[in-house]
Amino acid sequence: MSDPKTDSQMETVDLSNCDREPIHIPGRVQGFGCLLAVSSDWMIAHASTNCTDLLGCNAEDLIGKRFIDFFNEETVHHLRTRIQTLAHQTGVARVFRYDLNGDGRLFDISIHRAGRYLVFEFEERHHAENQRDDSGLVQALIARVQRHDTVEKASQEAARALQALIGMSRVMVYRFEEDGTGTVIAEALYGADEPYLGLRYPASDIPKQARELYKRSLLRIIPDADGETFPIIPEKSPAGAPLDLSLATTRAVSPIHLEYLRNMGVGSSMSVSILRRGKLWGLFACHNPTPFHIDYERRSAVELFAQLFNYELAQLETNRELADVDSARALHDRLMPQISAGVTLVDIFDSVAAEISAVIPFDGIVIFSNGVFRAKGATPTEEEFLGLARFLNTAQSSEVYALDCIGSRYDKANGFADRACGLLALPISRTPRDYLVLFRREIAQSVNWAGNPQKPVEPGPNGVRLTPRKSFEAWQEVVRGKSAPWKVNELRAADALRVTLLEVVLKLADEANASRKRAEEQQELLIAELNHRVRNILNLIRGLISQGQGDALTIEEYSSVLDHRIHSLARAHDQLTQKEWGWVSLTSLIRTETEAFLSHNAERVIIGGGEISLSPAAFTTMALVVHELVTNSAKYGALSDGSGVVHLDITLNRDGSCSISWREIDGPPVQPPKRKGFGTTIIERSIPFELKGSAQTRYKITGLEADFVLPASHVAKLAVASAAEIAIAENTPPADVTLHGAVLLVEDNMIISMDASDMLGDLGASDVNAVSNVADALRVLETKDITFALLDVNLGSELSLKAAKECAARGIPAVLATGYGGSGNAVSDFPQKVVVRKPYTMEHIRRAIAEELG
Repeated sequence: MSDPKTDSQMETVDLSNCDREPIHIPGRVQGFGCLLAVSSDWMIAHASTNCTDLLGCNAEDLIGKRFIDFFNEETVHHLRTRIQTLAHQTGVARVFRYDLNGDGRLFDISIHRAGRYLVFEFEERHHAENQRDDSGLVQALIARVQRHDTVEKASQEAARALQALIGMSRVMVYRFEEDGTGTVIAEALYGADEPYLGLRYPASDIPKQARELYKRSLLRIIPDADGETFPIIPEKSPAGAPLDLSLATTRAVSPIHLEYLRNMGVGSSMSVSILRRGKLWGLFACHNPTPFHIDYERRSAVELFAQLFNYELAQLETNRELADVDSARALHDRLMPQISAGVTLVDIFDSVAAEISAVIPFDGIVIFSNGVFRAKGATPTEEEFLGLARFLNTAQSSEVYALDCIGSRYDKANGFADRACGLLALPISRTPRDYLVLFRREIAQSVNWAGNPQKPVEPGPNGVRLTPRKSFEAWQEVVRGKSAPWKVNELRAADALRVTLLEVVLKLADEANASRKRAEEQQELLIAELNHRVRNILNLIRGLISQGQGDALTIEEYSSVLDHRIHSLARAHDQLTQKEWGWVSLTSLIRTETEAFLSHNAERVIIGGGEISLSPAAFTTMALVVHELVTNSAKYGALSDGSGVVHLDITLNRDGSCSISWREIDGPPVQPPKRKGFGTTIIERSIPFELKGSAQTRYKITGLEADFVLPASHVAKLAVASAAEIAIAENTPPADVTLHGAVLLVEDNMIISMDASDMLGDLGASDVNAVSNVADALRVLETKDITFALLDVNLGSELSLKAAKECAARGIPAVLATGYGGSGNAVSDFPQKVVVRKPYTMEHIRRAIAEELG
């Protein structure tokens, strides 16, 4: 016979037990790094036992000794300098690729405060790497996210982008619902693993204390779920407290969570927090079936990507709020003209119901005003409603009241549950309490759970508590007695409608003027708040990208590079997403900026002179300068009214340099600025500083005059396109061609490859095989029935010539893509003759296919 006490415990234990697990003080670290904790006077108080392997210092010998006894003076000075930044933040100071002991071994170092201690974590770099441009990659990836106008689409693009950045096999966007459960709303998946998209996970899967840690520490990495961990000694401080590892990157993982990962077949994982208004909105959950380590520098880029994604979410939410405001205003404007002297809301009830249904879906509606009851659709009877109204009287009178299960709060609701299960009540007066109430019928909600959330307790390897679910097959739960939930935007619209109806009632009570003023003030406050949020988002982004210009080995360098690209290439970023840029036409840059900013008035910028190409560095600088010239002219100069024009002349000088003149005429009188702002500084100093050229500006009353000289090293006469390119770009009419079946894409630039894959898919290809080298291309040609190929000529360390010849031998139509000029030398050895130049669009590809197919 079993022990009754044990049985009783088994009945009451569930995954909420995990909420009590002290995961912030595990007393151990993972093996990819070691840890030291020092006191305020730099005495070593704690050390992980793997310091011996990583630092060459025995942990026992470290305790109670000075930090400087084990590290050279230069290292201590450098680390103390980095710690200075912690005086103004609660986060982590970072040092990348630092020669800690002067022996050539490089370490990534993180430093944070834990109570009275400074905690150092050291991760060794095991191999030399080429200089990376993670920040540029982040900018290009977040630009793809910015293309989308819904949270779901942006999340899917973000999952795909993050997978491209880190290389793990599965990246999910996991959103927390109102009830604490989580849903996988987006997923990027390599291989044949079972997709988790659309599955919901019980709230107990991520315990409360874990969620709190996710808000404090934005990134959590587990490089090896089966990896060895190492204890921290001593286990407790002299005060008897274990070391708080809440912010420690190397913090060991709960055995419960490790068991959970193994049950999923996960060998390594990374979680990145997604925050909204200081709350945990969701996570990027990244899995790999085998051990997978991401170095600290790349993880910092991941954090930057997540932070920028947070701002994109904020923008999408703000846009939705603004749309809700517009809908509420439109509803208000449609209702108000229907009100006249002697007409009540009851009199126009049918019209009101029709107007509301266009904004908030419902199955039934009731108005109860001045003792008069009117109903339409599936609703309680008048007698049933009078009892419900008394219940509603106990709620707040100044806000809407919503339930998706009336019976959970009002027992008598069972009597009309067949007609109404959910309600949205709008108080439309104060005394007596009148209501407009929307009702919804019961809906059977099919929820795809990743395992049964009500699974009984099982003894597991970690004691008498619920072992994490061992089955991740979709488990369907049907929820009864509930209506479809009231969405946030519906509640927002209902609250705006409540204000409108209250205004109507007060107007009919001869208080219309005062009521209208209060409603307008509320709307103005709402709009001001939304505007404030938008400005805060912009300020946050600006603050993020302009924090310091510190050591090139720190994350601040990423912010600086990102800052440069956001502000200097805002109108031309699609042309600069390649890692290896080609020379670009100055005229195309000017047209891109003027057409984007001035729209149909772009012809007022008259471009004359020769056609030149700019080097990538010059293009970057000129994008910023032209942007400032155009925006300043549109605000204060010749383009600010309907009469002015700008003459922009380009001259290629005999010495190879290029002179550019900017002349504004027929505009309003111009005066020199009283102080030099950021824009003026950019115009006057960017070219001299960045390109070693010259810049002069003159503020004449007839208009701004500016003269620039670009050195010969940054300019060249614009190359003439090849015959095939001219035919495709200019003479070939729009082509109506489609692809089918499997196609081959050979492209070594990840961002271009992602864009080209999308284009080929949109053109009809059912299977886009994207590879970055010739060996993989030949393997695809050998194993798959390829119907078309798009081949990048230069793959960095090799040409795609072998793949091109193999396509020709197999009779596979193929088009070449190149960033070279049009001399033809780069592609002269290729059997294919149809070439598209980068940057290309889907229309370029479409026309190239038509040309290739004859």
